[in-house]
Amino acid sequence: MPGFGLTMGYTLFYLSVIVLIPLAGLFLRVLGMTWSEFWGMAMSPRAMAAYRLTFGASFVAAVINVVFGTLTAWVLVRYSFPGKRFLDALVDFPFALPTAVAGLTLSSLFAPNGWLGQVLVPMGIHVAYTPLGVTLALTFIGLPFVVRTLQPVLEQLERETEEAAATLGAGRLRTFVSVVAPTLFPAALTGFALAFARAIGEYGSVIFISSGRQFESEIAPMVIVIRLDEFNTNGALAIAVVMLVASFTMLGVINVLERWVSRYQH
Repeated sequence: MPGFGLTMGYTLFYLSVIVLIPLAGLFLRVLGMTWSEFWGMAMSPRAMAAYRLTFGASFVAAVINVVFGTLTAWVLVRYSFPGKRFLDALVDFPFALPTAVAGLTLSSLFAPNGWLGQVLVPMGIHVAYTPLGVTLALTFIGLPFVVRTLQPVLEQLERETEEAAATLGAGRLRTFVSVVAPTLFPAALTGFALAFARAIGEYGSVIFISSGRQFESEIAPMVIVIRLDEFNTNGALAIAVVMLVASFTMLGVINVLERWVSRYQH
């Protein structure tokens, strides 16, 4: 590779063109508004309802992914069984599948006349076109982040410590709580943050399974698109800045967690 000066210059140029300049343009446009205009558009009742659903559903989806992602990573690392390689590859499927296809598939399955919907709807469980469907879509796209974060930690976890705990009389539950869980916690926290951050900005998989009703199943990215369709650019920019600040905050949290995990493991 070329010297530091050339590669560093290219890095700064590339990041400026791809990331910094577009974001700076967004903030400059918003700075042209008065504070009352910005606050009124960014914190309108419709926007607040969208924030609540976006962040609330993202949080619930991330928690679900931590629980079931941990179980999935444990099975993939600790057990050998037919089809293991296929199951391991299937975890990355949400990465490869276009999110719009995922949303269309989920809405087809859970619609009232879908394969699963026609069973669940008579039981009073409505998934498609409800906040529950939004949470399901966000869970789908966030699972790989948790599994792939936990797998390396589980692979490096020394089983001798578990065997020592068992020798001292600890049961399986006590061994997991006292020995395994403290080691997995930092990585699980990082996986949670990654899944949560990914879900906040999701759009493609949600638009098909969400009804898009105001104050009910409308997420923040959807409101941004609607504002643009209405030629209300300032309204879209105001909401976009709120989401951008939230994304930067999550990025900072993830970086802190990664450093913590690195120090914890060493």
